[in-house]
Order: sequence, then C-alpha cells, then structure tokens
Amino acid sequence: MSGTHEGTFEALRAQLQQAAATFADGPDALEGILLGIVDDVDRAVREPLEIFPVCHHSPASAIAMARRLRQKQPKVVYLELCEDMAPLLTELRNCRLPVALQAFASEIDGFPPEWAPLSVVAPITEASAEYQAIAYALDTPGVELVLVDRSSDHVFQWDQRGRHPDDPAEPTEADTPPAEEEAALHGDAVGVEIGDLRPRFAELEEHLLRHGRVRHWSEWWHQYVELPLGDSDHDTYRQAMLLIGSLFRRLAPGDPHRVRVDEDRERYMWTRMREHLAATGTDPADCLYVCGAFHAASRVEEFGAHGTDTFEISPRTATTWQHGLIPSSHAAIEAQFGLAAGSVSIASTVWAKNVKRTRVEPYRLVGQAGAKKPKKAKKTADPVPAAPPSDRLTGFLQQPPALDRLDEAELLGWSVEIVRAARRNGYLASTADAIAVFETSILLAGIRDRTRPTPYDFQDAAVTCIEKDTVPGRRDVRRLVEIMMGGDRVGQVGYDALPPLARDVHDRLASLDLKLQQRGVQRALLDIAAQPELGHCSDVLWMLRYLLPQGAARPIMGERRLGERPIQESWDVALGTHQRALIELGYEGVSIEQVLEQRLRRAAFGPQATAASVLEAVEDATLYLRSRRLADELGTRALEVLSAERNVDGAPEVLRRVRRLLAYYRTSRPVLPPWIESFAKTGYAHYCTLLPTAFTDDDATVRHVAAMLGFLFSMESLALSLGCDRTQLELAVAQSHPQDPSKTALLWAAQVQLGHLSRADLRAKCDDLLGNPLVLPAYPRYLSGFVHALEPVPGLTDFVVEAVSHAFGRLPDPVILPWLPTLITTLRSGGAELAPLLIREAGQIFPGRLAALDEWVPPWRAQPEPDAERSAGPAGSSRGCTLLVAHPATCDAVASLLGCDGPWEPADPGPPGAALAGRHPDTAVALEVLLTGA
Repeated sequence: MSGTHEGTFEALRAQLQQAAATFADGPDALEGILLGIVDDVDRAVREPLEIFPVCHHSPASAIAMARRLRQKQPKVVYLELCEDMAPLLTELRNCRLPVALQAFASEIDGFPPEWAPLSVVAPITEASAEYQAIAYALDTPGVELVLVDRSSDHVFQWDQRGRHPDDPAEPTEADTPPAEEEAALHGDAVGVEIGDLRPRFAELEEHLLRHGRVRHWSEWWHQYVELPLGDSDHDTYRQAMLLIGSLFRRLAPGDPHRVRVDEDRERYMWTRMREHLAATGTDPADCLYVCGAFHAASRVEEFGAHGTDTFEISPRTATTWQHGLIPSSHAAIEAQFGLAAGSVSIASTVWAKNVKRTRVEPYRLVGQAGAKKPKKAKKTADPVPAAPPSDRLTGFLQQPPALDRLDEAELLGWSVEIVRAARRNGYLASTADAIAVFETSILLAGIRDRTRPTPYDFQDAAVTCIEKDTVPGRRDVRRLVEIMMGGDRVGQVGYDALPPLARDVHDRLASLDLKLQQRGVQRALLDIAAQPELGHCSDVLWMLRYLLPQGAARPIMGERRLGERPIQESWDVALGTHQRALIELGYEGVSIEQVLEQRLRRAAFGPQATAASVLEAVEDATLYLRSRRLADELGTRALEVLSAERNVDGAPEVLRRVRRLLAYYRTSRPVLPPWIESFAKTGYAHYCTLLPTAFTDDDATVRHVAAMLGFLFSMESLALSLGCDRTQLELAVAQSHPQDPSKTALLWAAQVQLGHLSRADLRAKCDDLLGNPLVLPAYPRYLSGFVHALEPVPGLTDFVVEAVSHAFGRLPDPVILPWLPTLITTLRSGGAELAPLLIREAGQIFPGRLAALDEWVPPWRAQPEPDAERSAGPAGSSRGCTLLVAHPATCDAVASLLGCDGPWEPADPGPPGAALAGRHPDTAVALEVLLTGA
C-alpha cells in the first residue's frame, strides 16, 4: 500500500522544500515542519481503515460526513466518543437537539473526595458530523456503531487537576461568554468534544487573527476554513483537515501533560479498533473512523489497523457511573468549550444554508423530536468503490479564494430585522439605522478584504450603528444579532429518555395539568381542602424545593411546619428550565424520597455534622418524609454528636430546634420518642458541664451562653423527671465567674431563676451600677445581657423594662447620650429577636395617652396597699369551703360514685389548721430551729 502511493504528494513536498529553503536561508527546522505535515497527511490517507477528520460543530464537517456516508456506506463506524456512553445513543430520537450525553458519579471510589460529584458531558447538535454518523448507523440495517474513546472513568484517571499549578490555562475567546442562564446547562461538568481544532501556540493564533482581520478564533475558522471547505469534494476536504490538524500539532502543541493525554487517547482508540477488527473479522476497508483532525494526524506507534499492540488500558476504578441525557444549548456549548458567543448559532444557520445549496440529504434519526414526517424511503445507491488517493492539497492551497457575490436581499433583510428587534427591546432605532447597518456591513467587509459581509461583519456593524451608551433592556445589540441569526436553541430530553425518578415526578404531578417539560415558569394552584388528592402533589413539590436549585419549585402561598396541615398553596414551577438538575437527581436514586433520605443521612453522618445540623435533618425527615423510623435514627445520631461536641457554637440552633421538635412530639404522639428523652437528659448534663467554661471563654458569646441556659431551664422539668439532679445546675452556676458585663448580667438572671438572688437584690445591684461613674460606660452591655436573659428567663421581661426606664429617668442627658448609640447597636445586633418581648411589655406598662403620663407612677415605685378583705374578719372565724357546705348534693354524688358511704362530720368550732401539727408540736419546733438557724 505504501509503495503504491509513495509519490502521491511528491510535487507538494518539492514545493514546500523550496519554500523552506527560500524563507529560512537554507534547510532547517522549517523544512522539517513543512515536510512533516505532508508526511502526516500522506500517512493518514494511505491508511486502509479510512480516517474521517472532523471539527466539533462544523457545518462543513457535517456536510462532508453526510456525503461520504452515502458514497461509502461503511458497515462499521468507529466514533471518537466515550465508550461507556454507547447505550445512550438510541435515546437521542426521543429528544430535541441539542442535548448532551452525560456520565455522572455522586459517590466516588478511587478519586480524591473533593472532586465529587464527577460529571462528563458530550454535547450533540444537529449540525455536527458525529450526529450524522450516529443517525446513519442507528437507522441503517447491518451497520454497527462502535465508540472507541476512553471511558468516563479514564477521563478523570488521566486528569491532573491541582497537581501542576504552573500549567498554562486553556485559551479562551476574547469575547465575554454569554450571561444567559442557558449557558450554565452543563454545570461544572468536564466537556468531551470531537475535533478540538485550535492553535495551542498563542503567538500563532494572534498572528492568524491579526492578518485575517478578525476578532476571535471562531470568526477566523468560519472565514478561512468553513466557507472554502463547504463546497469541496471528499478528498479535498479530508486532506485539508488533515493538514490543519498536523499543522496545529507540530507547531508548539502546548502543555506537555495535555499532549501526553492526547497521545494516550489515540493509543486507546486504535487499540479498541484493532480489538474489534480481530473479534469480528471485519475488513478495514468497510470501516470508517470518525475522529478529530488533531487525532487523525497522529504519530504514535499504535497508529493504524496494523499498528503495534503495546498500549495497556488501565482498569476502571470502583466508582459507580450513571448515564443519561441532559438538555444542552448553543450558549452552554460556547461557554464550556471557549467559543465566541453566537458562533454555534451561526454554525447552525450555515448548516441549513449548506444543506439547501449543496442538496445533500442529511441523516436524521427516525422519530426525532421536532422532525418532519419522514419521506418515502428511496432506494439506497450502491457504494462507490474507493479510488486511489490523489494530491488535492496542491490545487487547494494554490487556488485563489472564491469571491462570493454580495447578496443584497439577504443583507437588507438582516438590516431591517435587527432594527425591528432593537425597537422591541427599547432602542430608538429607525429606518436610517437600517440603512447605516447595511452600508457599514459592506464597508467593514471591504476593509477586511471580503466581497461579501459575513454574519460577524454584520454583527459589528449593528453594534456600531445601533448600540448606545446604555442598554435599555436585558439584551444588547450583539445578543439580538445572535438571536436573529438562529438564536440560542435549547434542547429538551423527551419523557421516554428521562431516568425513572424524573418520569415518576412527572407522573405524580400530572394532576396539576401543567406542561412540565415546557421551559419557563408556570403557576400551580392547589386547593387541598377541596381536592385532597392534591396533597400528594404538595408533598412532591416541597421535596423538589428541598432537592432542586432555587427557582425549580418556589412556593408563593403556603408553608410547611411541624404539626400543621396545608389547606391552600400556590407554586411557581419551572421543571423544564431545570431539567438537568432533575435528571441528575435520577442518578442518585429511583425516587425523590430515596434521594432525600440519602442526603439527610449523608448530612447527619458526615464528618462536618453538628448537633444542630443533625436536628435539622430530623426536622426535615419529619416534615417532608413523615418517617418516624428515619427521624428516630437521626435523633439517635444527634445525641451522639452532642455528646462529642466540646464547644457551644451551635447552642442557639440546638435550643430552637429541640424546642420545636419537643412541642411537636408532645402534641402528635402519646409518648415522647426515647431519643428525645435521652437528648434532654444528656444535653442537661452536657451543658451543665460546659457552662462555667462558657461564661469565661471569649469565643463563647452572650448569645451562646443564653441559649445554654435556655436549654437547661426549659428542659429542666423533663430532665429531672428522667433522673437528672438539679444540684448539678446549681453547682455550675455557682462555679461561673464571668468578667464580661453582659455575661455577668446573664449570671444574675440565672441566679434569680434558681432562687439564689431576689428581685430586690437584683434591683439593688442595678442601682449600684448606675451610681458608680466608672461603670456607667459599660451599662449598655449589662442591659444587653439582661435582654439575652429573656431567652432562659422570660419572667424578667418587666424587670428589663424597669432597668431601661430607670436608667433613662435617673441619668442626665450628658451621660445618656454618649452611650445611647452603643445601647441601640448592641440590642439590634445581639437581641433583635427578643426586642418584641420588651416592646409588648412596655406597651402594657406605660400609659396609652400622653395626658396620663404626668400622673402616671411606675409600678416598681408604687407602694402596695394592704388587702382589706383579707385582713378583715373576726378572729377565729373558719376559712372552710362555704360553697361545699351550701351545696352538699354535689359532694354526695361524687362520694357515691367513688364508693364512699361515710356520713358528714360536724363542723369543728376550733381553729383551722393541720391537726397532725397540733398533735405533735415537737416536729414543727425542730423544723423552725433548722430553718432559722436559732
């Protein structure tokens, strides 16, 4: 084979050798590069297994692919795509393109944990060569499609993220990527594309852009590759693409690691193809290998159907991969692969024009969503025998560029349409602007040595003539041109191609009568009281709100709380917009209940779990899943986490959630769950132990200490009933010696609650503070401590109002005004949630009218008057139950019901009191001596 076509490119070699000697002053490295490029092309052309080089999302590649498939009709198509994505290809007919093949792994084994979750996507558009190959192979009987690229697992095995911090960054377009939400449809997945043709030599790319008079690489490729190759024959297209791939490969290939990965991919693919040829016995002449032009010009030893078998494919890791289809868009493809904004939309428009102009019948999957009804099948023509390769590069490189005539009607239509779109978006555009855009487009094309304005020239002209200083709407003129040229087409995964979880969600929400696959926000009204069956839809929507990103399911009216049942709800649903997130949920389980339970367990048993976060998981399990089993299991976990904690950072959240859960269990269950009883008992002892340290620890704020005391006082009755000792709390308070003023006030409040400090003594302490000039600047911090004390001791609300009022009434303005801002900021930052208690109490104490303020006396200053009724009455009169004596029938009825037949005893004229104390006075005297210390 090599001897037969040895002289195919001899004329081209001679010309390049002469050019190298002329420009480089003698044979040198330039000659080696130029002749090496020809050798790469010659090697690929002479390969018996036909190599078809392509570029990602290139209309010229798609047209050439469709034309070649109808001519050759190969029996086996080898495609550069992750081999583990093969089962997904048949589901493409249930989708509306563009979509992306995805491999997803949430639980990884064999990779660093910080990489999780792992995601690999391969976008597919209609104007791509790979889609033509897939449609041909799936709809043509007897044709086998084999994916030969590395698996998704190997993508990350060969990944070196974070291991070489000095590696150069990937090249990006000069333009800013689109800011639309469709640009994030792929998330942070790793993109796999066929044919990444872009110079990895920055100086070369800059040189091409400058001399080509273009702004970015996408425009250069469209002008100098797409248009010339759009009407070329197969041999010319193939050799030109091989030439470009070899040129970019030999001129500074870039990062050594990236080059090593590229070569390993080529070894991987050729190894898989030889394995398939050996297993099936297929003739290489009946096969077609579709790969990127960069890989087609490979120089590895494993190249070719008869290459060496020295490459060993490493085994996959134990990571479990899930596969599915997710929606894609032109903007998402551009953002992920560093293309200019609008380039994929322009490529789609060029594809439609090429199909119409060349009359090539493209392949399309039968039953493809959005496709027209298939025409009557034509008789398949016999395959054209392969002709010996001939030199087409020489003529292609020497011919002058084709001068396309100006299509004035097309350019005029563009100019009128962009003005109409600009006016709809708030621009003050007129017919004069349309004329200016038309003339400026021709002018820019002439400056750039073009006879016909390209869409990029028209875009620049529209921005120049219409764009003002500010953008009146959310779209600028550049974005309007992109929409006009084809728009950001967004794909959709059909119902049949969705994972079981997503289909289950659609089925369970069918009662809402919404078009759930439609993009945009839809309003759902749920009258659960009138239609109880909608309660299940409410459950699904609340779980989706918890699991999906914000905006997928947003409640407008209604809320879900412990112990409450919904009556009416209103929702904004946008599942079609967030279809990718819903599909990725399907990789984690078969139902949203299962996924939610897994996430709650992961949050509760994770290394970063705290008692507060586990209690939150318990509450969510009760709210959304109504699972007592899971709630009890997570509650037991909360008990373990609380026992292991050595700080009080989560005390406020623990107090808030355990109070809410305790109130719910007391009203919904006959008995408390064992875990919450153990939690109260353990928490009581735990916080008693940490209390003295928290009072003196600078890291523990007054809010944290107040939450600890709130837990101890609110859980005291339950804890004491379970066997705890109150002495432990009293010792903890006695051992606390805070230095901070706010914590000191908090300690006084705790002593009042325990009965160790009377209100009179507390009032005296506050008077001493106000009377000490050295302490006055810190008095606002004491008040802050009293405000936080309302959490554990709400009975001190009136005293706090008294303390604040007493300070304002006693201190003069020169003292009050300096620390008034400190008081306000302290209360606002630390006690904002407790301020309503003070306001309500003050509203009950202070007079409601201004006229009554002059005669008003504060309750804490008023002297209590003796109760005349209690002090009056003859000495020795009996204080018996007069109502019982007046109506004995009621007591007789209760006595007969209880079986008591005893007669009424006569009234005792003696003094009232305990008869036992009168009979044994020595006990009472001894108790008096013990209490008084006499």
